[in-house]
Amino acid sequence: MSSHPNSVWRFTTSFPSVSGAGEAFVDAVVEELERRAWIPKDLFAVRLALEEAIANAVEHGNGRDPSKKVDVSAEVAVERVLLSVRDEGEGFDEAAAPNPLLAENLEEPNGRGLLLIRSFMTNVWRASGGAEIVMEKTPTPLS
Repeated sequence: MSSHPNSVWRFTTSFPSVSGAGEAFVDAVVEELERRAWIPKDLFAVRLALEEAIANAVEHGNGRDPSKKVDVSAEVAVERVLLSVRDEGEGFDEAAAPNPLLAENLEEPNGRGLLLIRSFMTNVWRASGGAEIVMEKTPTPLS
């Protein structure tokens, strides 16, 4: 699965909607970023965003139904990582998600994952009517 650090590494897989099923995929993506000398801060950001997106797909998209799959893909290069997480759900309306920064939502369990993903990734898009999230991260410039 490893590749030369200057080449583009691509990996696509799917797994059932159960907790922990996406760990091997997340680990493989982070390992490829490490091979390209991404700094720990960026490795943490990618890992966190990818884990949140997968957890959202399993929990909210597929309702923890193990017969439903989560499809994931990664494209890793020195200059960026592009990630996609798609579930079999109906999609979601991001505007309807509670804002976790509002005082009345501080103790609500929903909405933080999207906030974290948007905070840690460079670009985030929704696709497939909200059943897919596409995330891009470019490395932090070294000064």
